[in-house]
Amino acid sequence: MTGRLRLGAHVAALACVAGLLALLVWKLAHQQHAPPVGSAAPAFTLPRLEGGGSVSLASLRGHPVVLNFWASWCTPCKSEARVLEQDWLRYRNRGVLFVGVDYHDLGSDARTFVSAHGLTFPMLADGPGGVTGTYGISQVPETYVLSRQGKIVAHLAGPINDSAFTAKFAAALREVS
Repeated sequence: MTGRLRLGAHVAALACVAGLLALLVWKLAHQQHAPPVGSAAPAFTLPRLEGGGSVSLASLRGHPVVLNFWASWCTPCKSEARVLEQDWLRYRNRGVLFVGVDYHDLGSDARTFVSAHGLTFPMLADGPGGVTGTYGISQVPETYVLSRQGKIVAHLAGPINDSAFTAKFAAALREVS
């Protein structure tokens, strides 16, 4: 290999590394973070997973809301599904609404997941991830508990049936119901 060719290869490699570094810096600078507890929940309107219209967060105002971000490919989501359904059945008579938001998933896979786990609360599809981005979702499952006024009471970045979150989720449900 000639010296000139070797120099060209080094310059090309250096340009690639610089480009990747610039991309990393840009992603870090533009990464959205989770809205803090006590702040207003970001507004959204999403289509129902099963079709038949859409749901806006504003239309749920006046009710406490459990907003669960999940995906069919998420193993912890599978383990918490039964607990979410049980809590939905327990708290809906107190006016607490549960809403699932499917995260970066195929619609058919998401519908299969809902059916397999017998989930009966409303499910929404966030196909391109706009809402999950607004909520700073970087992993699933993540759950927000919202007050009747639309304020964030709790944010759980993990499965609600995990020992680290069980008590916090139960306390948030007691607070809003």
